[in-house]
Amino acid sequence: MKHRKKIAARNNKSNERTKFVPIIAIYNMKGGVGKTASAVNLSYEAATSGLRTLLCDLDAQGSSSYYFETKSTKNYDAEKFLKGGKHIVKQIKSTNYNNLDLLPSDFSFRNLDLTLQDKKKPISQISKTLRVLKNDYDILFLDCPPNITLLSESIFQSADLVLVPTIPTTLSIRAFVQVIRFFKTSGYSIGKITPFFSMVEKRKTLHKSIMETFGQKKKLFLKTHIPYASDIEKMGLVRMPVGATKPTSPSAQAYSNLFTELKFHLPKRKHT
Repeated sequence: MKHRKKIAARNNKSNERTKFVPIIAIYNMKGGVGKTASAVNLSYEAATSGLRTLLCDLDAQGSSSYYFETKSTKNYDAEKFLKGGKHIVKQIKSTNYNNLDLLPSDFSFRNLDLTLQDKKKPISQISKTLRVLKNDYDILFLDCPPNITLLSESIFQSADLVLVPTIPTTLSIRAFVQVIRFFKTSGYSIGKITPFFSMVEKRKTLHKSIMETFGQKKKLFLKTHIPYASDIEKMGLVRMPVGATKPTSPSAQAYSNLFTELKFHLPKRKHT
C-alpha cells in the first residue's frame, strides 16, 4: 500500500513533461517459445543493473504474475486497465527484488480486444494507458499474449522494441517471418523487431543449422541465445528468476548477456 501511495503522490505532484522511457514488448505470435521466462528474467536483469523497472503482465494466463507470486485485486479488470491513471497505479505491486515492480494480469484480459474495439483510437490506447507510469520508471517490459490481434497492434504501436523469442525450428521461423510481413503491410516500423533464439538445444542439427543461417549468415538475430535448460523450466516451481536462484548458471549468464546486448539496441527517443 505504501508503494502505491508513493507512486500516486509523485504522479499527482509532477507537472513535468513525460520523459522518454523505453517500452520493450516481449512478443511472439506463437506460444510456448519462452516468452514469459524471458520477460521475467530480463526484467530482473534490468532491475539488478539499477534501472527502475516495471513488468506489465498483459497475458490473461498471468504467468509473469504467477512467477512473482502476485495477483490483481477483485475490482480490477480489462476496462480499468485501459482507463489507466489511478486504476493501474494502485494495482502495481512491489516484488521481492529491488527496483522491480509488477503490474499483474487479470483473467478478464482475455477480452482486451473486445474492450479496445470500443475505444476511439484503439491502436494508440496502450501508449495512452502506460503514459502515467513513465515518471516513476526507467524501463517498461510488456509480457504479451500470443497471436496477432487488435491488442497486439496497439502494443506494436506503443513499444520501442518488439523482442521476439524464437525457437530455431521451421515453424517458429515461419511465424517470425509472418510477423515481419504483418509489420510491413500494416505500416509498423520493422526496426522495432528484435529477435533472438530461445530454448536452444545445440545438440540438435536443425537448431544449429537454422541458427547458422539466420543468425550468423543473415545476421537477423541477436548474438545471444537462451538455452533449453532445466533451471528455466523449474522457474514454475521456485517462482523466482534464474538470476536469483542460480546466478552463476549458464541460463542466468545468458539472460544477463541478452540484456547487455539489448541495451545497445534501445532507441534514444521514441520511434515515430
